Amino acid sequence: MNDIVLQQLVDQADLSDSLLADIMEKRKQRLQANMQHDPAIRLAPPGYETPFPEIWKDAVAILAQGKNLLLKGPTGSGKTKLAETLSYFFGQQLYSVNCSVDLDAEALLGFKTLVQKDGQTVIDFVPGPVIRAMREGQLLYVDEINMAKAETLPILNSVLDYRRQLTNPFTGETIYASEGFGVIAAMNEGYIGTLPLNEALKNRFVILDIPYLQGERLKKLLLNQSLQKDESVIERFVRLSSDLMTQAETGQIAEEAVSIRALLDACDLSLHIPPLRAIERSIAGKMDDDREKAAVMNIAETLF
Repeated sequence: MNDIVLQQLVDQADLSDSLLADIMEKRKQRLQANMQHDPAIRLAPPGYETPFPEIWKDAVAILAQGKNLLLKGPTGSGKTKLAETLSYFFGQQLYSVNCSVDLDAEALLGFKTLVQKDGQTVIDFVPGPVIRAMREGQLLYVDEINMAKAETLPILNSVLDYRRQLTNPFTGETIYASEGFGVIAAMNEGYIGTLPLNEALKNRFVILDIPYLQGERLKKLLLNQSLQKDESVIERFVRLSSDLMTQAETGQIAEEAVSIRALLDACDLSLHIPPLRAIERSIAGKMDDDREKAAVMNIAETLF
């Protein structure tokens, strides 16, 4: 099955034969190196369904050229799944950083700790996701990058530009990125707790807008990834998503109501509990406003 999935991703990329051949050869070499280094390494699972073919093609081209990729889109639009699918496609492990206002240098780079060596207690440094990804030539995924405090992220500036290096403030060591190292970041705009990215940081990325999935592509995703396999039920969930999208675009309900992740949860639950209750638990229950909850359920009641 994995060979089939990989070939589908290759076909969807629709890039030059020479570039795809180079990507696949490097993928093979990375997988072999990973097996020798750590047989327990597992690639992130693929499964991203693109709303527009050019999104996948452009994402592959951006990473293949060694550029940093920033995914912008509403919550639940598939940004993390796209990063995981890129990880699978390139044959690279995905080291993740989940940003918050509490993010600090230790969460990014690592920390010092006491260990026992040869019967003595010594100070050792445990590398974090940024340094591990750089040393091993893997992919770094920085999720919700605009949730981090502005003073925390500049530590990554030299990692994200042409230098591809970092002076570790905890050890004084200069870390140079190995061949293949790449960075994917993701952000939601306009959500509580988010901050505008400063221009110096934003200019280090190539930006892709990731919209919600709709129509036949959404149906395909639900059929492939949901536990619910009744096509008629799936089609009603697709119509539900479309109607919720219309309401979100006019400001009647929050964008979170159109989350693909929440829709998948509702589909899964509908296998064992009534669809309306599944929607109430997975989608309406996430709305903060009672009117929004009622709006979601009113739409659902016209379909189920």
